[in-house]
Amino acid sequence: MADTVVISARWVVPVEPEGVTLADHAVVIADGRIAALAPREEALARHPEAEHVALEHHVLIPGLVNAHTHAAMTLLRGLADDLPLMDWLREHIWPAEARWVSEAFVHDGTLLALAEMIRAGTTCFNDMYFFPEVTARVAAQAGLRAVVGMIVIDFPSAWARNADEYLDKGLALHDSLKDDPLVSAAFAPHAPYTVADAALERIRVLADELEVPVHMHVHETAAEVAEAVKATGRRPLARLDALGLLNPALAAVHMTQLEPPEIERLAETGVRVVHCPQSNMKLASGACPVAALQAAGVPVALGTDGAASNNDLDMLEELRTAALLGKLTAGDAAAVPAAAALRMATLDGARALGLADEIGSLVPGKAADLVAVDLGEPETEPVYNPVSHLAYCAARGQVTDVWVAGRPLMRGRRLLTLDLDEIRARAAAWGGRISGTPPEEDAP
Repeated sequence: MADTVVISARWVVPVEPEGVTLADHAVVIADGRIAALAPREEALARHPEAEHVALEHHVLIPGLVNAHTHAAMTLLRGLADDLPLMDWLREHIWPAEARWVSEAFVHDGTLLALAEMIRAGTTCFNDMYFFPEVTARVAAQAGLRAVVGMIVIDFPSAWARNADEYLDKGLALHDSLKDDPLVSAAFAPHAPYTVADAALERIRVLADELEVPVHMHVHETAAEVAEAVKATGRRPLARLDALGLLNPALAAVHMTQLEPPEIERLAETGVRVVHCPQSNMKLASGACPVAALQAAGVPVALGTDGAASNNDLDMLEELRTAALLGKLTAGDAAAVPAAAALRMATLDGARALGLADEIGSLVPGKAADLVAVDLGEPETEPVYNPVSHLAYCAARGQVTDVWVAGRPLMRGRRLLTLDLDEIRARAAAWGGRISGTPPEEDAP
C-alpha cells in the first residue's frame, strides 16, 4: 500500500457532523489514518504521487460497527427457527453448544462470520462467545477490528468450569491484547439471570480498574423481567443499579422491556444501549423503544446478534429494520430518520464499545475504517439522498470496497485477507457433522 492513498467518491458521508453529505469529495489516508477530507480535485492536486482509488458511483461511509454478535454461531445458522427465546436456548442452542463448541468450532465459525461481515461492510464487531482468544486471533489475522468478550456465565462450558475460571481466562486474554492495534477485550457477563451477584460485583471492580466496557444481555424479554421480579422482587436493571453496574461502561443489549423511569435512569447514568431489531422480532422478544431512548439522550447502537437467531450478519439490513421498527414503535414516521439510523450503525456503535475516539466517523486523525457502497445499481437509482438510500434500499451486495486502518480487506467485491473457498468447505463440513450426515472421522 502506498504511503498515502486518496479515495474519491461521488458522495462522502462523514457521519460527524450528522446530516452532512459531501459531493465529489475524497478521503486522504496516511499511515492507516484519515489525514483529510477535501474536494476530489483539491485532494489529488495536493497528493499527486498518492495511490488514487476512484469510486464514481459510490457513497463512502465509516465502517459499520456490529455492536453485538456471537460470531461463531454462524455454524448454527438455521438449526432451530420459529421458536421463542427460552425454548430456542434451552431445548436447541445450549444442547448443541454443549455437544459441538470447541476451539475448532469457534475458529471455523468465526472465519465464516468474518467473510460475511466484511462483504456486508462491517469493519468492527463486538463479540460474546466461548474461546474468545480464538476469535481474537482469527479477527487479527483477517485484519478486522474486534472487541472480544471476556465471557462469564454461571454454568460450565468447554471453555471454563465456573465464574472464577471464566474471569481468570478472560483477564489473561485482556493482558495478551494490550498492544494489539485492532483487537481489545470487554467484560461480557451473559445476562442477569445467568450470572450471580458475586461475579457481577467482581466484574464492576475490574472494569473500573482496567477501564474496559461491560457488554451484557439485559431486559431481553418480558418473561426474563417477570421471573426476576418473582425471584428477587426487583427488575434486572434495578439489581444492576444496586451493584453499581449502571454507568457509561455498560453496553446493555436488547432492552426491549423498559419503563419511563428506567429510561430516565439510563440517561442519568450514561449507559449505552445496543438494539438488535431483527433478532428481537424473530424471537418475538419485543421492541427496544429507540425513539424514547434517543429523545432522553441515551446513545443507541446496533447489533445483529448471532446468525443462529437473526439469521444473518447484515448491518445495512439491521439499520433499515431499526429505522422502520423505530417508526412503528413510536407511532411517528419522523422517528429514527435515515441519518440517525446510520449513526447508530457507526458512531453510536463506536461509543458503545469505547472506541469513538478511534472509529465511527470520517474525521481527520481517526483510523481509516471505510466502506464504499455502489449506488449506481438499478435498485438505487436515481439518487436524491444517498443517506436515505443507505437506510431504505441499498443491499449488502452493493458493498464493493472495505478498508480497516487503511488496509484494504475487500476490493471490487473480492476478499483480500480470507480464502472464501476454504471457508465454504469448512462450513459445509461442520454442517454435515452437526446434522449427522458424514462419519465423525471426516469432520473438521
